[in-house]
Amino acid sequence: MSSYRETVDYLFGLQKHGIKFGLNQTRSVLARLGNPHENLRCIHVGGTNGKGSTAAMLSSILSRHGFKVGLYSSPHLVRFTERFRINDQEVSRKCILRVFDDVRKVMDEKEPPTFFEAVTAMALVYFAREEVDWAVIEVGMGGRLDATNVIRPLASVITNIGLDHQEYLGSTLAAIAREKAGIVKDGAPVVTSARQPVVRGILQTACARHGSRLYRLGGDFRIRRSADGSFHYYGLRHRWSGLSLNLAGAHQYLNAALALATLEVLEGDGRLQVEEKALRRGLNEVRWPARLEILARDPLIVLDGAHNPQGAEYLRESLRKHFTYKDLHLVLGIMGDKDIRGMLRRLLPLAKTAIFTQPRYVRAADAEQMRQLARPYIQKHYIIPDPASAIDQARRMAGPEDLVCITGSLYFAGEVKEIFGEPTALEED
Repeated sequence: MSSYRETVDYLFGLQKHGIKFGLNQTRSVLARLGNPHENLRCIHVGGTNGKGSTAAMLSSILSRHGFKVGLYSSPHLVRFTERFRINDQEVSRKCILRVFDDVRKVMDEKEPPTFFEAVTAMALVYFAREEVDWAVIEVGMGGRLDATNVIRPLASVITNIGLDHQEYLGSTLAAIAREKAGIVKDGAPVVTSARQPVVRGILQTACARHGSRLYRLGGDFRIRRSADGSFHYYGLRHRWSGLSLNLAGAHQYLNAALALATLEVLEGDGRLQVEEKALRRGLNEVRWPARLEILARDPLIVLDGAHNPQGAEYLRESLRKHFTYKDLHLVLGIMGDKDIRGMLRRLLPLAKTAIFTQPRYVRAADAEQMRQLARPYIQKHYIIPDPASAIDQARRMAGPEDLVCITGSLYFAGEVKEIFGEPTALEED
């Protein structure tokens, strides 16, 4: 048996094979292991933004109902083990070793899977062996040809659809929507918050083709926010008032509505019975890091993983409406393959200063490139390539009533959490 470090290094070494869309490799590995995933009761969560938060809410609520719930998400922020959780507890390194050894035995070393294919197979094997009651599976990228699409979910969620990963998914909203709609399965209901007419049309067509019912936010279910920060849910058969959520940002109410509607749909199919007390606890106790996460106070430092223009728009609205501060100081580390201008155009006009930095991730955008793109939107900006130094500089510039917001990428968010003391490995059981 390999050591944990050797195992993780081997898996990350598979990244040299790049991103390859398709289901054959994942299906092949799982078939050699007896297709353990076919016995899982799954909820599949896709979309452009908010899918991780929605999946986390589903997991939290289901676990408060007494279910054993597996949650598979990506990417991880600091620890590889973050990708696999049961009732919000990360998998132990010992379990990773056992599952990896079994998966590697059936891999074809001449045509090995990609990193994500191998890790997805590991997650499904792990959840099957742990005999979880529910497996909440987050799509990695796209949907139709994403490795997670080997599952047969009892319900699918498509949070929203925007322009992201265009080099892989297509250059238009319609093309991306068709890829996302690829997770629709025969007879499995679909819940969505997508509002664009072209996207809704594509989802409706996909659902009609598969005999699946489509439930839409704003049509079949809706929410209303209150001034005190709570919200009211008006669903398919339930009405819940005065709900509170342990995640900041107006967009999280929309994600909560998706989670609640999905549970209602499953209840209508006789899969579970929703209990209001457990539902409220699940929303109150859900945790999902790097989403408007407060890292420090005096000055207030907030970390958010916004990594595309749509995410930047959500962050902009949250900074404007949910935080009180005198001046805003941004620390930005963005990936080079993103719509950097679209993100900067939304965020920089709010800020007094911006510091451009360069995460250690290979895809990180050059800080000078970001500075050039920033000129139309902000006057006071700096380049500090080292992220820790960039954060220190923002802290020094910020007054006690100011806000420092660190954002630009989930990969960058992971590095920031390390800087703020997040352990890179949990202790062994």
